[in-house]
Amino acid sequence: MTTEMQLRKLTAGNDLEQYNDLLRYAFQVTEKQLLDYGWENEDIRQSKMPVLEKARVVGWFDQGKLASQFAVYPLKMNIFNRICRVGFITSVATYPEYTGLGLMSVLMRHSLEEMRELGECLAILYPFSIPLYRHRGWEIISDKMSFRIKDSQLPHKIRAGGWVRRVETNHPDLKRLHNIFAAQTHGCLLRNELAWEEYWRWDIEDTTIAIYYDDNAAPTGYMVYFIKDNVMHIKEMIYLDTNAWMGLWKYISAHESMVDEVVGNNYSNESIAFWLEDSDIRETIRPYIMGRIVDVVQFMEQYRFTNFQGGEEFTLRVRDPFLEWNNQPFTVRIDSDGSVSAAPGESSRPVELDIGTLTALLLSYKSPSSLFRKGRIKTDPETLNLLERLIIKEKAYISDYI
Repeated sequence: MTTEMQLRKLTAGNDLEQYNDLLRYAFQVTEKQLLDYGWENEDIRQSKMPVLEKARVVGWFDQGKLASQFAVYPLKMNIFNRICRVGFITSVATYPEYTGLGLMSVLMRHSLEEMRELGECLAILYPFSIPLYRHRGWEIISDKMSFRIKDSQLPHKIRAGGWVRRVETNHPDLKRLHNIFAAQTHGCLLRNELAWEEYWRWDIEDTTIAIYYDDNAAPTGYMVYFIKDNVMHIKEMIYLDTNAWMGLWKYISAHESMVDEVVGNNYSNESIAFWLEDSDIRETIRPYIMGRIVDVVQFMEQYRFTNFQGGEEFTLRVRDPFLEWNNQPFTVRIDSDGSVSAAPGESSRPVELDIGTLTALLLSYKSPSSLFRKGRIKTDPETLNLLERLIIKEKAYISDYI
């Protein structure tokens, strides 16, 4: 490290090549691998230009050479039917000779400060190291469940009306369906143009979109999948009602003679085994997305509680060693119309916890009682019961990776 280190924003015009080089070095993606995947040389070079154009990317430069980078892509997210501005952290990377110098902490702090100024109350990311981010106030907020079903285990007794149609990636019903689904699903991101570009970025040419239409010809569900080596790979399946769920599984089962098994990912945080005729399938679960509240006051003022009576009040004694504006007690009040206010200061009913635990609690990844039993929050029984009543019991559905 030299004394000429400079922190500045990256631009598509000046820094695209260095940005790509650092990403590919950090994640060990070679040009040969990308070419083998079907990409062209120019596609490789241009692939991340939209991120540099539309995200906020900052980096440390050592005598003009990029040493470390951190990007925030602004999105909107459904948090218990409140559409909130959030930041998706991506492209986090540092060359090994610059590790241990605190560069990433400075970039992260800089980006979170900017998020606070812009009113983006929650930061989310897919972690390459859970301990590293936990140390800075992040916590797990959603899981990815994967399943593997043999062809003989596919459901055969489904009776569903409507029909399924295979469509192109630009079909308007696809985005329209996702918009409807996101508007009614806690945790779901509202995909804009770049989010859709990233969604398709690494898909192979044979990726197929199948949309389910009900008896009234209304699109109510879709699945994205491909078939390779006699295996159906389901990337995503969403549905607005039970008929769509049944119709899509009927469509999957129609491939029984073509595939040996069906594998896929499920972001609903609910096992699918129970709903199948033969439930002896393999399902796995792993942490997927981490989050951290950027500003407690901003977040609480957009938050929605349930079963409130009006006039409820409690104190959050928050520990946040990384962002000092959160490292203090806050009095939270709920009015009769459900509006929430938060202000620095002590009141009654104290709840002691760190910022990561608060994030997991308010996103409903873990219940107040489970966090209390494990010693992650400290409070009295009456306040614990109050939190159990107020916080909606619904885990976040987050399927995007940017």
